[in-house]
Amino acid sequence: MSVETKLKDVTVSTFLKKKENKEKITMLTAYDCSTAKYFDDAGVDSILVGDSLGMVVLGYESTHHVTMTEMQIFTAAVSRGAKRCLVVADMPFMSYHASIEEAVKNAGELIRAGASAVKLEGATDFILSVVKRCVESGIPVVGHLGFTPQYLNVLGGYKIQGKSAQNTKFILNQAKKLQEAGAFAVVLEMVPEESAKLITENLDVPTIGIGAGRYTDGQVLVADDILGKYSEFKPKFARRYSNLKDIISEAAKNYISDVTSAKFPDESEVFHLSEEEHSALKEIIK
Repeated sequence: MSVETKLKDVTVSTFLKKKENKEKITMLTAYDCSTAKYFDDAGVDSILVGDSLGMVVLGYESTHHVTMTEMQIFTAAVSRGAKRCLVVADMPFMSYHASIEEAVKNAGELIRAGASAVKLEGATDFILSVVKRCVESGIPVVGHLGFTPQYLNVLGGYKIQGKSAQNTKFILNQAKKLQEAGAFAVVLEMVPEESAKLITENLDVPTIGIGAGRYTDGQVLVADDILGKYSEFKPKFARRYSNLKDIISEAAKNYISDVTSAKFPDESEVFHLSEEEHSALKEIIK
């Protein structure tokens, strides 16, 4: 399942330099080799193998059902397609909560699968210890604050976080602790723009926003959202750049029509025996 490890063109240092130079960081999710290759060729800075794959690829109701084995498989696939950008893999639900030792081991498995870094949610004292130990073990870490999908049941649903000055201060303090523990970037999800701006301006490491306004150091969106492939729900913060749902449906309908009307395959799409073998074939059935 592992892929050959080599230093990518985009590294942890690239993220830090982009923040220093006030250059925006671009990140997209991907879950398969070909999509990762296309995004990589397009020039995206980073690909996140998000546990969102549970819903958009595997059809689960939430990210809670995603396993370490599944994350390893998808991380390996993406890493085979992404040759230059930084691949970050989500640590799935309960893969970094039981013990620090298990958390570091699981993070290492995602690195072995091909990721260059891992992402985990929250900033409790335990999570901060996990971040510190991962970094000490040579595993770069991205933090994730604001709305944290793995804490969906605790948060009581898909709710915007940091909606008051006090709550914003709390998230900022969490972000600073993640920074101190060694995280090289922090994702801010579903946070008011003003709150995300304040947090971003008071961190040395870059922030990557998803539904966090215009002033984060970078942006991340789910591939199936920007491609218009996942049609069950469109988040307010997601912009569709294509409509693959209709394109895929139309292609399938055209295929079905061509097969049922005997238009596919045509002469250019079939193989033939040589005249000699065709004559021999006719002799066999006499």
